Amino acid sequence: MVKPNPFVPFVLSLLLVGARAHIVEGQSQPPKPAPKLTSTSPQLEQRDLPVTAEDLRILEKAESLLSDESVWNRQDDRECQDDEATGKRSLFCALQKACIDVLGQYDHRRVALQEVRFAVEDATRGRAFEHRLRDFNNLPETGLVDIKRVLRVAKERVTSRLQAKPGAA
Repeated sequence: MVKPNPFVPFVLSLLLVGARAHIVEGQSQPPKPAPKLTSTSPQLEQRDLPVTAEDLRILEKAESLLSDESVWNRQDDRECQDDEATGKRSLFCALQKACIDVLGQYDHRRVALQEVRFAVEDATRGRAFEHRLRDFNNLPETGLVDIKRVLRVAKERVTSRLQAKPGAA
């Protein structure tokens, strides 16, 4: 005779609790996963990676999304759904939204976003940050003028590299 496994009810209850956690009141689908964040590598930290016209469009779109203080979220948490709901975006969330608008998906290590990270490093003289875009956005001394400055620097760098490409007009 086979003895019932005493752990089966426990495991089943854990599975049931996990499944219930994904069901939001009135919804039967799990919440949308956050965009995939990719870790960096020495190659991605190179400052001379090839750029495209889409990189420039991402930076221009992010700049337009942060047009004035009323639409800037200076308390970034890298969770952009609440920023989208309020229409107030941090630097990171404006870049995420711009990337999605231009490419149709978010690309965390896109050259355009990396150039903004490099501009932040330069503006803060290499200050160590856990997350450059979030932490720069949240510094008490950072103002919207500083956010716009790093976007402008990144845009100038991308434009310069685009113009230097063979066949560029």
